[in-house]
Formats: sequence, C-alpha cells, structure tokens
Amino acid sequence: MRISEFKGAAASMLFALALAGCVTGSANLSADVARHYAAAVDGGFAMAAVPRAYLTERNRRVTVAYTGPEPVGTVVVDPYARYLYLVTGPQRALRYGIAVGEQGRNFSGSAVVRRKQHWPSWTPTPNMIRTNPELYAPYARGLPGGPPNPMGARALYLYQGGRDTFYRIHGTQESSAVGKATVAGCIRLFNQDAIDLFDRVPLGAQVKVRSAAESQRLEGVLRQGADGYLVQASPPPA
Repeated sequence: MRISEFKGAAASMLFALALAGCVTGSANLSADVARHYAAAVDGGFAMAAVPRAYLTERNRRVTVAYTGPEPVGTVVVDPYARYLYLVTGPQRALRYGIAVGEQGRNFSGSAVVRRKQHWPSWTPTPNMIRTNPELYAPYARGLPGGPPNPMGARALYLYQGGRDTFYRIHGTQESSAVGKATVAGCIRLFNQDAIDLFDRVPLGAQVKVRSAAESQRLEGVLRQGADGYLVQASPPPA
C-alpha cells in the first residue's frame, strides 16, 4: 500500500471508529491513549490504528501497582493472566495486554533479551513445519518483515544460558487477538505497544515468564468468558 493510499484509508478508518466509539461508549478514551494507538507510518510501513472496541483497560497499556518480587527493569510475562509487565519502580509497573499462542504457554522461568528487531522476518521452526505442514511449509524459507508478517512491528528474542529459547515477544496485525488465547504465536502485543516496549527494554534485560501456579498466586483465579476474554473469578490470596 502506498503512503498516500494509507493516509486516506487511515482517515476513513479513524472516522468510522470514532462513530463506533460514540455508540459503544469507548469514546471516553483519553487523548493520549487515542494518540498512542492511532494509525502511523513506521519504518516506511503503514501501521493500522487499533480499533477502539479492543482498547479496554485490560488490553491497553496502563500504569498499575505491582506486587511481584522482580526488580526494576524486569519484563514479566504472565501467559495465564494474559498480561505483560515492565517493572518501572517500587511496586509500580507498566502493564500491557497480550495475546498468548500455544508457544507462549510452553515455557516458564527466567530468560534474557539477547536480540531485538524492527519489523522482523519470520521463519517457522522445523517442528512447526513438521506438525502443521499445510500452514507453515509455504514459509519454510522465511517471510520478510512488513505488515503481512505475523511478527508485527517489533520483536524481542529470549535466550537462556546463551541458547535461543524460541520464545518471542512481538507485535501483531491481529488486534482482535489481544487479551485472548490463540492457536499460533508466542506473546503478541498491539503493534503500538510492541514499539513502546521495544523502546523501553534494552538488550540484556531480564525476563520472567510465570508458571500457572505463580500466576494464580499473584493474579488470583481467572475464568475465560464466552467472548474469549478473562474475568476475575476470585482475587489473589492476601
């Protein structure tokens, strides 16, 4: 899509979303929030706005009180609560909503960010191709970065003991997936949030991926509703 075409399409999209927001009540978003999730051009690529219907408090970036034990600067991934935290101060963190794919639930423990990439390319692993050749075999030679790529606008690559864990934190073109469990992918954020996190997290940053037990202890019991989003069933223990 050419930039001129993108600007026209983005303007139409934002107007339609504004009307939709008036109907659904999501127009109460602050100007800063609306600006953060607006359409943009990034690295020469057109990046779509996040529809306001998906910008619930649970999904969008917010500053929250944080009770975990991790030090400032740690990225904490909770695949079970579908949150990602960046610890910013004593008992404070930025919280991002995430989509969690099957690969996002296959790892827990500590890791380190050893690689960061703008508009990353993507190549399915041999195991992905072997288990689902119809879906992944066409991309065995890789898919270059850009809007069609499922890795989105940014990616953080996690390593453990110098070894690639194949666990990724990255953007997504599929805004409707954020806050939900999905089939494919690792940990996905709105592209705008992936960029925000990328700019805040340096190489060498520590990452903690919670287990199911750790999640329940810190987040309480969560149940998935009919719409695919989580709701609080009981609070965390005192």
